[in-house]
Amino acid sequence: MDDASDSRPSIRTRIIDAAARLLNEQGPAAVTTRAVAVAAGVQPPAIYRLFGDKDGLLEAVAEHVMTTYVEAKAGIVDAAAADGVDPLDDLRAGWQTQLEFGLANPDVFRLLNEPGRALNSPAAAAGRRVLEKRIRRVAESGRLRVSEQRALGLVQVGGVGTIQTLLATPPEQRDPGLGEAMFEAVLAQILTDAPAREADDTVAATVAFRAIAPSLTVLTDSERRLMTEWLDRALAADRSASSPSTPGHADARTALGAPDLQQTG
Repeated sequence: MDDASDSRPSIRTRIIDAAARLLNEQGPAAVTTRAVAVAAGVQPPAIYRLFGDKDGLLEAVAEHVMTTYVEAKAGIVDAAAADGVDPLDDLRAGWQTQLEFGLANPDVFRLLNEPGRALNSPAAAAGRRVLEKRIRRVAESGRLRVSEQRALGLVQVGGVGTIQTLLATPPEQRDPGLGEAMFEAVLAQILTDAPAREADDTVAATVAFRAIAPSLTVLTDSERRLMTEWLDRALAADRSASSPSTPGHADARTALGAPDLQQTG
């Protein structure tokens, strides 16, 4: 095995591909320096030079697998928007795809969801941006009754929790309807019963307006910033009024009305 004639990128790619195969087929324990070196056709010191240690290699493999998946998912989201696919159908398809990815790549999923690791993962950040696009389209349709940030958090928590629960359950004992049931439970928390223009839901209308406010080119940059600040304040007031320690949801409707706008003038 001679590394001298190979370029650094090709060696790195070979090592990651070999490690990814071992990880997928045999799990993390199989990803040893010796096994990966043999599978990649390189000398073991090359792995230490490029990745530092086994943990560094596993992290690079997880990033590679996740990045490939996210890139494909991003293309699907853009195509769905261009083709006018219903935003809720697109969100549902993304949820199902994520469940399938997590179950098909359990070790990669666990690596990327270790405490603190997701915060430093470019692939995880890219995946979050794809989900943000999907949530934004639902918001623009007038069907969110919570802020985009809250909806994003609920979808993420629901998805990760479902995958973790299924992975912790023997395959023959898994509930095949758990993912769909959890998705419906999340939707019940984030959606209005109908588009805001039909239901006259003030919160949903505010969320929808917040979603499109940054693209209102008829306004100046400072006007757009001020508009989004007002809308964020209104949504924050709604969250506070809806919490168990505050009077109730009726107060949130007042907070979403004219007083804030009048005070600015």
